[in-house]
Amino acid sequence: MSKVEVFENERASGYNDFVETWIPNYSYFMERLPRLLSEVPLKCLLVVGCGTGNEIEKFIQSSSDWEITGVDPSPEMIQQAQEKLKEYKNVHLIEGVLSDTDPHQKYSAAILSLVLHFLEDNGEKLSLLKDISARLEPGSPFIMLDITGDKYQIKGNLKILEHLLPGTLDQEQIKSRLGRIENDLHHVSENRLIDLCLEAGFEQPIRFFQSSIYMGWIAKKK
Repeated sequence: MSKVEVFENERASGYNDFVETWIPNYSYFMERLPRLLSEVPLKCLLVVGCGTGNEIEKFIQSSSDWEITGVDPSPEMIQQAQEKLKEYKNVHLIEGVLSDTDPHQKYSAAILSLVLHFLEDNGEKLSLLKDISARLEPGSPFIMLDITGDKYQIKGNLKILEHLLPGTLDQEQIKSRLGRIENDLHHVSENRLIDLCLEAGFEQPIRFFQSSIYMGWIAKKK
């Protein structure tokens, strides 16, 4: 089983503020996810690492036709998502990891947002991508948002990100966070990400979004 990054305490309670602060155009990306999947015929969506339910909320607000399953290993994040989405009967939330769910349950689309950079490229990234691919019908779209780039790209884009952050942030906090992104997370180059997707059973992904170190990709299950 892959090592799992579980958000607890302040990391869980402050997650929504964190992503809005540290990911420029995060709201723009989230708002447009339903448009990217608007032509999916059977609206059965899998959200891996659903966190507090931000992606799910956008889809159910856009259409009542979606049947959505969200999976996340953090009890505190799932609790927030349950509270946010409690009025919607077409949302099923699972506390756990994808590999523990029914591999025979098939979906017509999937989203993986801000998860891969927590997994090492020692088979863990590939294992998760294969688990997602195995649960998708052929031709189903798959959307990813993640920290992507080689060492040169990451270093350069982190300098840009620093200029885009709110001026109210503490400088020591900024320094610590930027250092963690550069040195502790397991981001990979664009070429490596493409290779992983191809090996997992997807067609070559297309990058459609970038905001500093954060890149959005869309691919189809072969």
